[in-house]
Amino acid sequence: MTSRLSRLAYTKSDMTVTARARDIGVPETLDIEPTRILAIDYGRKRIGLALSDALGLTAQPLVTLLRTNRRNDLRRLRDICRKHGVARILVGNPLHMTGEPSPMAEEAALFAARLQKDLGVEVELVDERLTSWEAAQTMAEVKSSSRRKRVPIDDVAAAVLLRDYLEHKKQITRPSLPSGERTQS
Repeated sequence: MTSRLSRLAYTKSDMTVTARARDIGVPETLDIEPTRILAIDYGRKRIGLALSDALGLTAQPLVTLLRTNRRNDLRRLRDICRKHGVARILVGNPLHMTGEPSPMAEEAALFAARLQKDLGVEVELVDERLTSWEAAQTMAEVKSSSRRKRVPIDDVAAAVLLRDYLEHKKQITRPSLPSGERTQS
């Protein structure tokens, strides 16, 4: 027979902590609302998608969609958002290195506004400078040059965008420690 002290009871929305954890001050239930973030590398021909894990810690390339028409593109994105429980969408804002909007920036902003309206999910424009370059560098390290030329990297660029966003959010929410208390990684 399993002792009550060593059991964990899981439900879909929360986790009940063992008696040992309660002894050290962990609450009876953890009400963590997991949410996923979908990052979009928007283009005229393709839309690269990346998805965070439920806790918002990691970013993984999901898929590169070939654009068909606005209605079908929105339907596919709606289905992806429902399937993965997406609570926030990031759309890459293509800016020049100087910070000036590129010709695609207005299109990306209009697309983001359309997503917000049609999907009812919070949408945020995020600076995507150098994400495609970094994605190409990453792919160059892991694939042969002949294959690399044929494979779209839009989903990898979206993952770079999402990773940078998650790291930035982590830095903002992490309490700063006095200089004497910092630990080395």
